[in-house]
Amino acid sequence: MTSPSYRGRFAPSPTGPLHFGSLVTALASYLEAKTRQGQWLVRIEDLDPLRESPQAADLIRLSLDTHRLFPDGNVRWQSSRLEVYRHHAEQLVGQGRAYYCACSRKELAANGGRHPGRCREGGSRTHGRPIAIRFALQDEDAYWQDRILGEQHQLVRAEVDDPVIIRKEGFVAYQLAVVVDDIDQGITEVVRGSDLLETTAQQRQICLALGGTPPAWAHIPVVLNNQGQKLSKQNHAPALDDRQPGLNLWRALNILGQQPPTALATADPQTVLDWALENWSMTDIPQRSTCDTAAVSPEGV
Repeated sequence: MTSPSYRGRFAPSPTGPLHFGSLVTALASYLEAKTRQGQWLVRIEDLDPLRESPQAADLIRLSLDTHRLFPDGNVRWQSSRLEVYRHHAEQLVGQGRAYYCACSRKELAANGGRHPGRCREGGSRTHGRPIAIRFALQDEDAYWQDRILGEQHQLVRAEVDDPVIIRKEGFVAYQLAVVVDDIDQGITEVVRGSDLLETTAQQRQICLALGGTPPAWAHIPVVLNNQGQKLSKQNHAPALDDRQPGLNLWRALNILGQQPPTALATADPQTVLDWALENWSMTDIPQRSTCDTAAVSPEGV
């Protein structure tokens, strides 16, 4: 079967049920994929069993289904691909693009981010301490065009900014798994929250080192709570109320600058999505973060 020219994805971590900020991202990535006649995939980033809830992944999938956000194809579970990620990590080590590191955060901080054990030259293999694998970044003035935020610039510093790709506990790190899967699944554009913006230049280098083509990026300003904090599980964002999916979608469209009619606030979720698919415009997404009270229910709903 021929792959579509556009492939997007939504990749939540199962550390809790879906909250409103995550719905905003899921909806934006879904609408962009569908209005580009592409595919929308769902990937569960279950890489950290110490932080994950056994029920969270099922609750996330239930919320997506309730809001009529159905993926094209089976959901991918990253926990089923750990050996694939580790293979790529060792491959990068063999190519000189990654290295073993036994340094602690305290040691790195005390040395301005430099490795006292000369890890990039292979010094960590003799320490007899737990060892991580880090990607060896190259110095770069990175520029790219974000489809929402416009031109972006990040200064990448070799050694100081080198990200962990396999943690000392043996867990696979997000920075590696997300790139490996984006390449493997043929993702052409990543629509995600702007809290991940600072990882873009690093992920671009990892992608190129793995022989992939970097996707385009579109970073949505994060949704804030009343205290000006990002809506997140760490900040105790409440779970979505799946009893009102149409209203949730209406509120999310308001956050995304789409200005849906007030009458849609009481509509069923498929009716809201049908309107959104007819009227979706990524250029209307605001560049600044918005408090979720900006999308409060209309009076009487």
